[in-house]
Amino acid sequence: MKKLKWISMIAIVSILLAACGSDGASGDDSSGGDSSSQSVVFGTGGTSGAYYAIGGSLKPIFEESDSIGNVTVESTGASVANIQNITDGLNQMAIVMSDVAYDAVEGKGQFEGNKVDVQAMAGMYQNVVQVVAMSDSGIKSIEDLKGKKVGVGQVGSGVEQSAKKVLEAAGLTYDDLEKVTHTGYADSVQEMKNGTLDAAFFTSGVPNSNITDLMQQNDVSFVEIKGDLADKLMEKYPFYKTFTIDSGDEAKYNLDSKVETVGIQNMLIVSKDLSEDTVFDLTKRYYDYLGTDAVAVAPLKEVDRDEMAKGLIAPLHPGAKKFYEEKGLLE
Repeated sequence: MKKLKWISMIAIVSILLAACGSDGASGDDSSGGDSSSQSVVFGTGGTSGAYYAIGGSLKPIFEESDSIGNVTVESTGASVANIQNITDGLNQMAIVMSDVAYDAVEGKGQFEGNKVDVQAMAGMYQNVVQVVAMSDSGIKSIEDLKGKKVGVGQVGSGVEQSAKKVLEAAGLTYDDLEKVTHTGYADSVQEMKNGTLDAAFFTSGVPNSNITDLMQQNDVSFVEIKGDLADKLMEKYPFYKTFTIDSGDEAKYNLDSKVETVGIQNMLIVSKDLSEDTVFDLTKRYYDYLGTDAVAVAPLKEVDRDEMAKGLIAPLHPGAKKFYEEKGLLE
């Protein structure tokens, strides 16, 4: 009788141990290859803009990483919102303009007194400051905007921020202009067509479809930002870089002569909480992707991948820095 009880107890214990072992095994299997992977929310911009399109094109590239389970491309209010979302842990990756990132790093502008630990992964294309004037306006230089009717972009927009800085570098303020309109691209173009604006600022990728539309039936000229003016601008605001709109390029206005101006680089930034290995792998995949014919979004085709680690105004994430050092791209 005692022997039967002992055998029964052994059987019960065996069943319990088997059940526990089964639970442990299923738990291990469920995590499997996903145990080290994570989900990434990729902050972009409005759904009709370049940031969102870029996010969509990079999503499958980054999802090939063993470190990443999935990438969610999120439409946001763009640069300022993206930096705030990364700070709050809502996004792990985002696209931002360098001028906004500069303010965040330095604790200036909209981030006055509140420095943010922004970490860069890679440089991207430039938002180019394009100042377009009607040919009969007599405007040949930024200084010639004095006494003219000028569109400077919507209030608080990146376009207006650039307009103010460029005018400042030329020794001008809004008070020096005959008329200032805070209009978006389309409205600025319409006013120029109607003869109520002499010139307007556009800060965007090249080409800007609104400028192309204006050029179809109107004679216009591009006002250059170069020489001492550009140097003065870049010295005070290090997020500006020189940019040349080449002549004879049908995809870029098909100009008779090149236009020298400045641009503000866009950047990929990442959360400091992403591991060094993960960011190393993401940076490598971005670099490799830019070297293929698979790049479909026009702004990304403008990126020189061997220059994407240079001139960034935010410190590199350790994983990105390691990749660039190994490739010799920080020299």
